[in-house]
Amino acid sequence: MGSTTTTPDILLSADLISNLQKAIPQDGTRDSLLSSVIPSLLKSVSEIAKDLQNSHHVSAAGTSNTFGDDQLNVDVQAEAHIRHAITSCPTIVTASSEEDPVERPVVHTTPSSSPREKYTLAFDPLDGSSIIPSNWTVGAIIGLWDGPSALNSPPATAQFLSILGVFGPRTTAIITIRLPSRPSICLEAAFDNLTSTWEVTRPVLSLSTPDPKTKYFSPANLRSASDIPQYASLVSEYIAQAYTLRYSGGLVPDIVHALIKGHGVYLSPVSDRHKAKLRRLYELCPIALVVECAGGKAVEFEKGQGVDILAREIKETDERGGIVCGSGEAVVEAVVKLFA
Repeated sequence: MGSTTTTPDILLSADLISNLQKAIPQDGTRDSLLSSVIPSLLKSVSEIAKDLQNSHHVSAAGTSNTFGDDQLNVDVQAEAHIRHAITSCPTIVTASSEEDPVERPVVHTTPSSSPREKYTLAFDPLDGSSIIPSNWTVGAIIGLWDGPSALNSPPATAQFLSILGVFGPRTTAIITIRLPSRPSICLEAAFDNLTSTWEVTRPVLSLSTPDPKTKYFSPANLRSASDIPQYASLVSEYIAQAYTLRYSGGLVPDIVHALIKGHGVYLSPVSDRHKAKLRRLYELCPIALVVECAGGKAVEFEKGQGVDILAREIKETDERGGIVCGSGEAVVEAVVKLFA
């Protein structure tokens, strides 16, 4: 299959470009998505993967982010790769991350030639730091928003693109796009190290498989079950119903496992003693877009009930929440039982 060069040192296969074009308007209003934004972000994913493959000594960087979380050397390197990538994307005018959670203007290497396009990037450069030393699969979480800020904007419409970089035995990316008047896509692409090419491996990812042979559950923040009897009871119910446990301790690999299998429910309830760690801007909203575009459902906890994650605006970058997401029917059932 032929390939088309779209940014220096990176190739997107013709099939990948064709699939992306299905979701992107061809009227000139979103030209930078294919000419610079998506290729540059995928390039940063491949570079993070190479760093991880060569980082034989994962250690504390001796610094912490603004939230007070200790940083690893690989956290700092991953952040640098994404920050550098967007300098060649003039339509990404603002960016913030879990490592630097302040929306700042992006300094570009070239001026924008498309003043109609202005985007904000919000990302977690390396999710799953606690399981990196054991050499488990981890990921990057990237969300792209319309306009110069992601704050005080409706997530359901303002955030329109998510990329989940997956760093395991293979380097893959889940790419999701949802724009008005275009079909939504949720696909998997893989990076070929020999040709430096991103290729489509699964053109459609779906969480709406009826009556799957195997049902999966991922119980995160399980310590909160000591405070939430409904959570402990729900986990026991999954076991009694012969659900298969798939939990790695990493948000990205657990969500991606459900996408690949076509079924799964990821749960991370919170309690007063075991509070929410997932940040809405950098983790919950990008994950929710992926799950919804795959036909699933993603809710957070608010005032004793489950609320769609993308239904509420983000006011501050440190907003956090619990989450239940995955196959729609499994999420609805879980929320009912958690708040019984």
